[in-house]
Amino acid sequence: MTPAPIHYLVVSALLFTTGVVGVLTRRNMLVILMAIELMLNGANLAFVAFSRMHHQLDGQVVSVFVMTVAAAEAAIGLAIVVQLFRQRGTVRVDETTLLRG
Repeated sequence: MTPAPIHYLVVSALLFTTGVVGVLTRRNMLVILMAIELMLNGANLAFVAFSRMHHQLDGQVVSVFVMTVAAAEAAIGLAIVVQLFRQRGTVRVDETTLLRG
């Protein structure tokens, strides 16, 4: 017996909410990037659940595109974090003043 689509949507909402809380409360850039990945995974799960519920492949195709964007975001974000750590010696968001004019 497979779970109802509502169960997948509840898990998706929990993942997304956990990601939002992580982005809003954490100060470490690496943790913020991981929270953004949680948000993207929550959205992917919702896309796949709705796709399965409506017997269409559109949500699964969009999910593949979101995973591609998430991989690029992780690579670029990690490169920025590494560069900031080399220059400033910290990855805390409130201690980096590099972008101030």
